[in-house]
Amino acid sequence: MKSLIIFDLDDTLAESKSAILPNMAIALRDLLQIKKVAIITGGKYEQIIKQVVSNLPKDANLSNLYLFPTCWASYYHFIDWVWINVYEERLSPEDVKKIFQALRDAQKSAGVITDWSLYWEQTEDRRTQVSWSALGQQCPPVLKVTWDPDQQKRLSMLPFLNASIPEYEVRIGGATTIDVTRKWVDKKYGIYQMEKYLGVPLADMLFIGDAIFPGGNDYAAVEAGIHYEKTTWPDMTHSLIENIIKLG
Repeated sequence: MKSLIIFDLDDTLAESKSAILPNMAIALRDLLQIKKVAIITGGKYEQIIKQVVSNLPKDANLSNLYLFPTCWASYYHFIDWVWINVYEERLSPEDVKKIFQALRDAQKSAGVITDWSLYWEQTEDRRTQVSWSALGQQCPPVLKVTWDPDQQKRLSMLPFLNASIPEYEVRIGGATTIDVTRKWVDKKYGIYQMEKYLGVPLADMLFIGDAIFPGGNDYAAVEAGIHYEKTTWPDMTHSLIENIIKLG
């Protein structure tokens, strides 16, 4: 059985930008007793703390938990009761400005229309990543799931982005998001970082995520050649975790 279980966050462990449910918190606590667990997301470090870590039971073994926010562009580990930032692939102000403009131009070029009023800012600088969320960064999940369920709206923006900013990594994430990082900084890069920092060989890793399709931000993990399970919702993920715990 695998020694490291890697999870996507939104629509895998929890609804988009929502807290994990109590049954998921207990399942993760039990999993952390017997496995190393890594959580990756396009969101910021603070978002993982808010959605997951702050909702885990007090007796959760956090020393077995590894956080990789902004699509593995940074890494945090719990050492001596403090979360330590081990590495960070930060974008420069010039990078951020260029990516912001490319995202605006790509939306216009593809004719992608956001019909509703935006919920907070549409494009966000996450230091190591720029994220474009079609309906705004704080859009309720119930509106997100109906906007681009087959990813076609965002996929239509990728050709323009890949041509206009080829020096960056561009991928679809979540329900309404496009994430941009430094070139080669994706979930495949992150898996190799895990192998380096956690000392776990690829053969001993299992990845669980929902965006496992070409252009999706989970697909690069599959390209790294590790075992994976595609999930469609947190309830399915919960069942997968229970099976892992049962097998030991």
